[in-house]
Amino acid sequence: MSVSHSSKLNKMVRDQYMRLPQGGMVLVTYIWIDGSGEGVRCKTRTMDQEPKCIEDVPEWNFDGSSTDQAEGSNSDMFLVPVSMFRDPFCLDPNKLVLCEVLKYNRKPAETNLRRTCKKVMDLVTESHPWFGMEQEYTLLGVNGHPYGWPDNGFPGPQGPYYCGVGADKVYGRDIVESHYKACIYAGVKICGTNAEVMPSQPEFDLGREPHGAPCSTSFRVPHFLLARLAENYRGCTWLEPSSAPRAGLGGGHRGFWIRGWAPQSGVRFIEAAIEKLSKRHNYHICVYDPRGGRDNSRRLTGHHETSSIFEFSAGVA
Repeated sequence: MSVSHSSKLNKMVRDQYMRLPQGGMVLVTYIWIDGSGEGVRCKTRTMDQEPKCIEDVPEWNFDGSSTDQAEGSNSDMFLVPVSMFRDPFCLDPNKLVLCEVLKYNRKPAETNLRRTCKKVMDLVTESHPWFGMEQEYTLLGVNGHPYGWPDNGFPGPQGPYYCGVGADKVYGRDIVESHYKACIYAGVKICGTNAEVMPSQPEFDLGREPHGAPCSTSFRVPHFLLARLAENYRGCTWLEPSSAPRAGLGGGHRGFWIRGWAPQSGVRFIEAAIEKLSKRHNYHICVYDPRGGRDNSRRLTGHHETSSIFEFSAGVA
């Protein structure tokens, strides 16, 4: 299996320099979503003192023509800090900062969906919306081949891999556990992880969190941590709905709760919400998917324990 060039570098040499004192200076890494709406980018600047809150971090800019977010003739984009985390790669006092992206005219970039989400959530504050998130992903080499899979073919059928233990059942646990610790150090509200039904397919879970915008913020940061961490291991990670031809597995799941949906008395409210959702199934499929349903269609095949994208379904379990 192919591995990344970063993973071949001598980490002991890096550690020697990472232990050097910073003389009171602080490295602040700005993270943002690029023009694909999915990929993350980052760049780092020096500050002469540790920021204590997000307001202490200044706006910055970047070349949007290099991230598919602007034309080359007018490419300046603004990075507006919205959330700050500890840096598990360069350690304290260094920081990671997630940013919104604004265009040259200070209007939100097309992929800046956080701002829209926050406006909606501000309208329903009294309902106290809470979210829980699960993200499955696949560990890949830089050649795009799932880690631990046969070179020519597919692994055995599902059964032994889910929450499995053993070198013949679980692949890449080092990455999973390193990511878990990195999230906790950074301040991400990660609450669990497990191996999923496909070999080389872990999952991480984020605890319930009030309001949509803060939750989406903390969801993008573990994506960044995972991609950044995997540079030092087996290559890269795959977050899209399907990891290989015919696999049909992998995806993100969302749990949702509002005030009034308490056990017993809240059942009728949940049933009413399900009824409303069923009447706009096709519309919601497009809204949930930044590519208009193309990615969800790869996940919602009706096979491999998934529903069909063409049919609305609900149940009690």
